[in-house]
Amino acid sequence: MPIESVCVYCASSDQAPPLYADAAARLGRHLAAEGFALVYGGSTLGSMGCLAHAALDAGGKVTGVIPRFMDDLEWGHRSLTKLHVVDDMHERKRLMLHLSDAVVALPGGCGTLEELFEAITWKRLGLYLGPIVLVNVNRFFDPCLALLSRCVEERFMDERHRAMWSSVAEPEEVAAALRAAPEWSSAARSFAALR
Repeated sequence: MPIESVCVYCASSDQAPPLYADAAARLGRHLAAEGFALVYGGSTLGSMGCLAHAALDAGGKVTGVIPRFMDDLEWGHRSLTKLHVVDDMHERKRLMLHLSDAVVALPGGCGTLEELFEAITWKRLGLYLGPIVLVNVNRFFDPCLALLSRCVEERFMDERHRAMWSSVAEPEEVAAALRAAPEWSSAARSFAALR
């Protein structure tokens, strides 16, 4: 399946170390240069804002999806190609996946991690079939990757589930990782539950 749009999960915190904002900006430029449209959480804050600004400045198309209560707090980005204002967080996550062909996760807090794990869960169930790439800046995702590996080792997940995600060290490696990801199909639900 060709990849045209990429959903990126990342942080809204303005207080994280600058290297994470820099990684977000680099990813935004990289995705635009590679011809991928960006789908993200629609905010101007933190890594989300850096990601969107950089992609737009590089000539990319950027679609934001933000819940109404966040938009009411004036967190919404007003210079995007398109901004969807939705009713709640559940609709936000559903629409972001629906609008994208692949998922990329940058470092972030509990919201970013929750979005990432939901995408992995949907992929395990054959409900989402696109590649999932973690950008392991500063080795941020090492504990997360170790936890996923432990899930397989302890037989909460099948060995085949390791193919659902990959990780890269630098934002500029994302496009190659997306293109190299193995095909995934809805037939994966046949081994979603270990019996």
